[in-house]
Amino acid sequence: MNDDYQIIAASFQRVIETVAMAVDDLAAPIVRAVSLMTGCLLQEGKIVICGNGVDASLAQLLSSNLLGCFERDRPALPALVLGCDSGSLTAIATLQGFNDIFSRQVRALGQPGDVLVCISSGASAGNLLRAAQAARERNMAVVALSNPADRELGELLRADDVEIVSGAERQPGVVELHTMVIHLLCQLIDRNLFGNYNGTTS
Repeated sequence: MNDDYQIIAASFQRVIETVAMAVDDLAAPIVRAVSLMTGCLLQEGKIVICGNGVDASLAQLLSSNLLGCFERDRPALPALVLGCDSGSLTAIATLQGFNDIFSRQVRALGQPGDVLVCISSGASAGNLLRAAQAARERNMAVVALSNPADRELGELLRADDVEIVSGAERQPGVVELHTMVIHLLCQLIDRNLFGNYNGTTS
């Protein structure tokens, strides 16, 4: 039990230190991403989200918080996760290849003014890169939740896109930071669109 406690305590301490060190680096890009996503929603656009593996689960977390609610009841916000339909996913992968599973959907479903959110907690993934390229073709903005191991995604972004780089040393730490970022995006989008919980907009 002692060994287990030490592992647990060390893990909590590592998370606390990682989060504390990340605030200054992440605050400004989070604010920019919130502004971009809020503007999209105010113009009746939608948030399109993609990720691989555990990042697909984070994509669903963001979507569920937008479509459902985050901390309070409010109107649903339009969000779409790419890759949740296994029939379409396997059809695209079989005919076009795995690298096109997101980009083909972006070209079919994305509209000018929409925002594509790419979530990457590991090494560069070809399907995310192609999704970002497809978003550019569709005149969509891109928000990338990335990490230091994936520099290719950031290099694809334009000046009006936003990259939020979670700089934890290990992938689990990146996932933890991305989860916090997603919750902050939802909280601040809610505040921008519907005001504070006391009914004010300040």
